[in-house]
Amino acid sequence: MPFLLLDEVRLHYELSGLAGAPVLLFSNSLGTNLQMWEGQRAALEKQFRILRYDQRGHGSSSVPPPPYKIEQLGQDVLGLLDGLQLDRVNFCGLSIGGLTGMWLGIYAPQRLYKLVLCNTGAHIGSLEMWNARIDSVRKGGTKAIASMAVERFFSPEFRARSPQAVATAQNTLSEIATEGYIGCCSALRDADLRDRISGIRVPTLIIAGSKDNATPPTLGQELRDDIPGSQYVELPAAHLSNIEAAAEFNAALIEFLSA
Repeated sequence: MPFLLLDEVRLHYELSGLAGAPVLLFSNSLGTNLQMWEGQRAALEKQFRILRYDQRGHGSSSVPPPPYKIEQLGQDVLGLLDGLQLDRVNFCGLSIGGLTGMWLGIYAPQRLYKLVLCNTGAHIGSLEMWNARIDSVRKGGTKAIASMAVERFFSPEFRARSPQAVATAQNTLSEIATEGYIGCCSALRDADLRDRISGIRVPTLIIAGSKDNATPPTLGQELRDDIPGSQYVELPAAHLSNIEAAAEFNAALIEFLSA
């Protein structure tokens, strides 16, 4: 299990695919780990070298004391690229991973070829919502909110037809460290890039889910309107569109990255 030690965090990562192929880096959402991208790894690693990692506080990465900032999450990615001696990559992030990608597109565009922002927004939720979530997790741990969270992850139709995928996501979230989850909630609560995303000049694809109540399509449409030249795709899925609509998601990703 490979790790990279940065200044204040130890990141768990996996690198697969053909050496010498273009690198495609995936950044996970709140309450998940790098395994959420397994369907993309299997579909794309014949064309790309796939780099996945666990956000700080998640999966097998270390859990620094909260709160976290979106700048720290972006710096984690830059530290990972430096440690692996990768000059530039294609980046795909979902939810908080998408916000991490926006930060990179604003402050480190020279490290990116193309940018894919999935089920995300330049500002997500409200102060009151995130503080209530933090209070719930602080009192009962991630297990206290796991069943509620998977109802946002997936549509009722998907939950009915794919109970194993839902159970896997719920178990993964239940095992996320309380402090790590709270840290990333803090980053989401405080992040607001709305006045800066118009400066992104990296070729950008925005993917939204038509059934996503956590980051509704209106947030993706705002990104499309604000990021010059960006493309927009809406899939029949809730928040984890890469799992619920994997075939359509992969097709959109391949078309954009291969253009």
